[in-house]
Amino acid sequence: MSEMQRIEVEILGQKYAIRSEADAGYVRDVAAYVEKRVKSVEGQVRGQDPVKALALAALYIADELFRAREELSRYEGDLPKRIGAMVDLLDAIGLGKGAGGR
Repeated sequence: MSEMQRIEVEILGQKYAIRSEADAGYVRDVAAYVEKRVKSVEGQVRGQDPVKALALAALYIADELFRAREELSRYEGDLPKRIGAMVDLLDAIGLGKGAGGR
């Protein structure tokens, strides 16, 4: 287990001290991504309220996460079917378990 370290990041001109076991570069990359998403939605927020912009960016990032999880779940659900199809194909060409294959 890595040791906790204090990493300073800046989002929208505000400095934050993050305590994390993750690599400092990774934490800074995450903070940079959050700032990029906030800046991409700032035009949608009336009055340039940074809290509202951060909340909206957080919703977009959460949506990205949920969609990625759903896609991964679908892919993992298809995996047993794909493996079964490959086994059937190997059996059909004589390379499966029943034919002395590996």
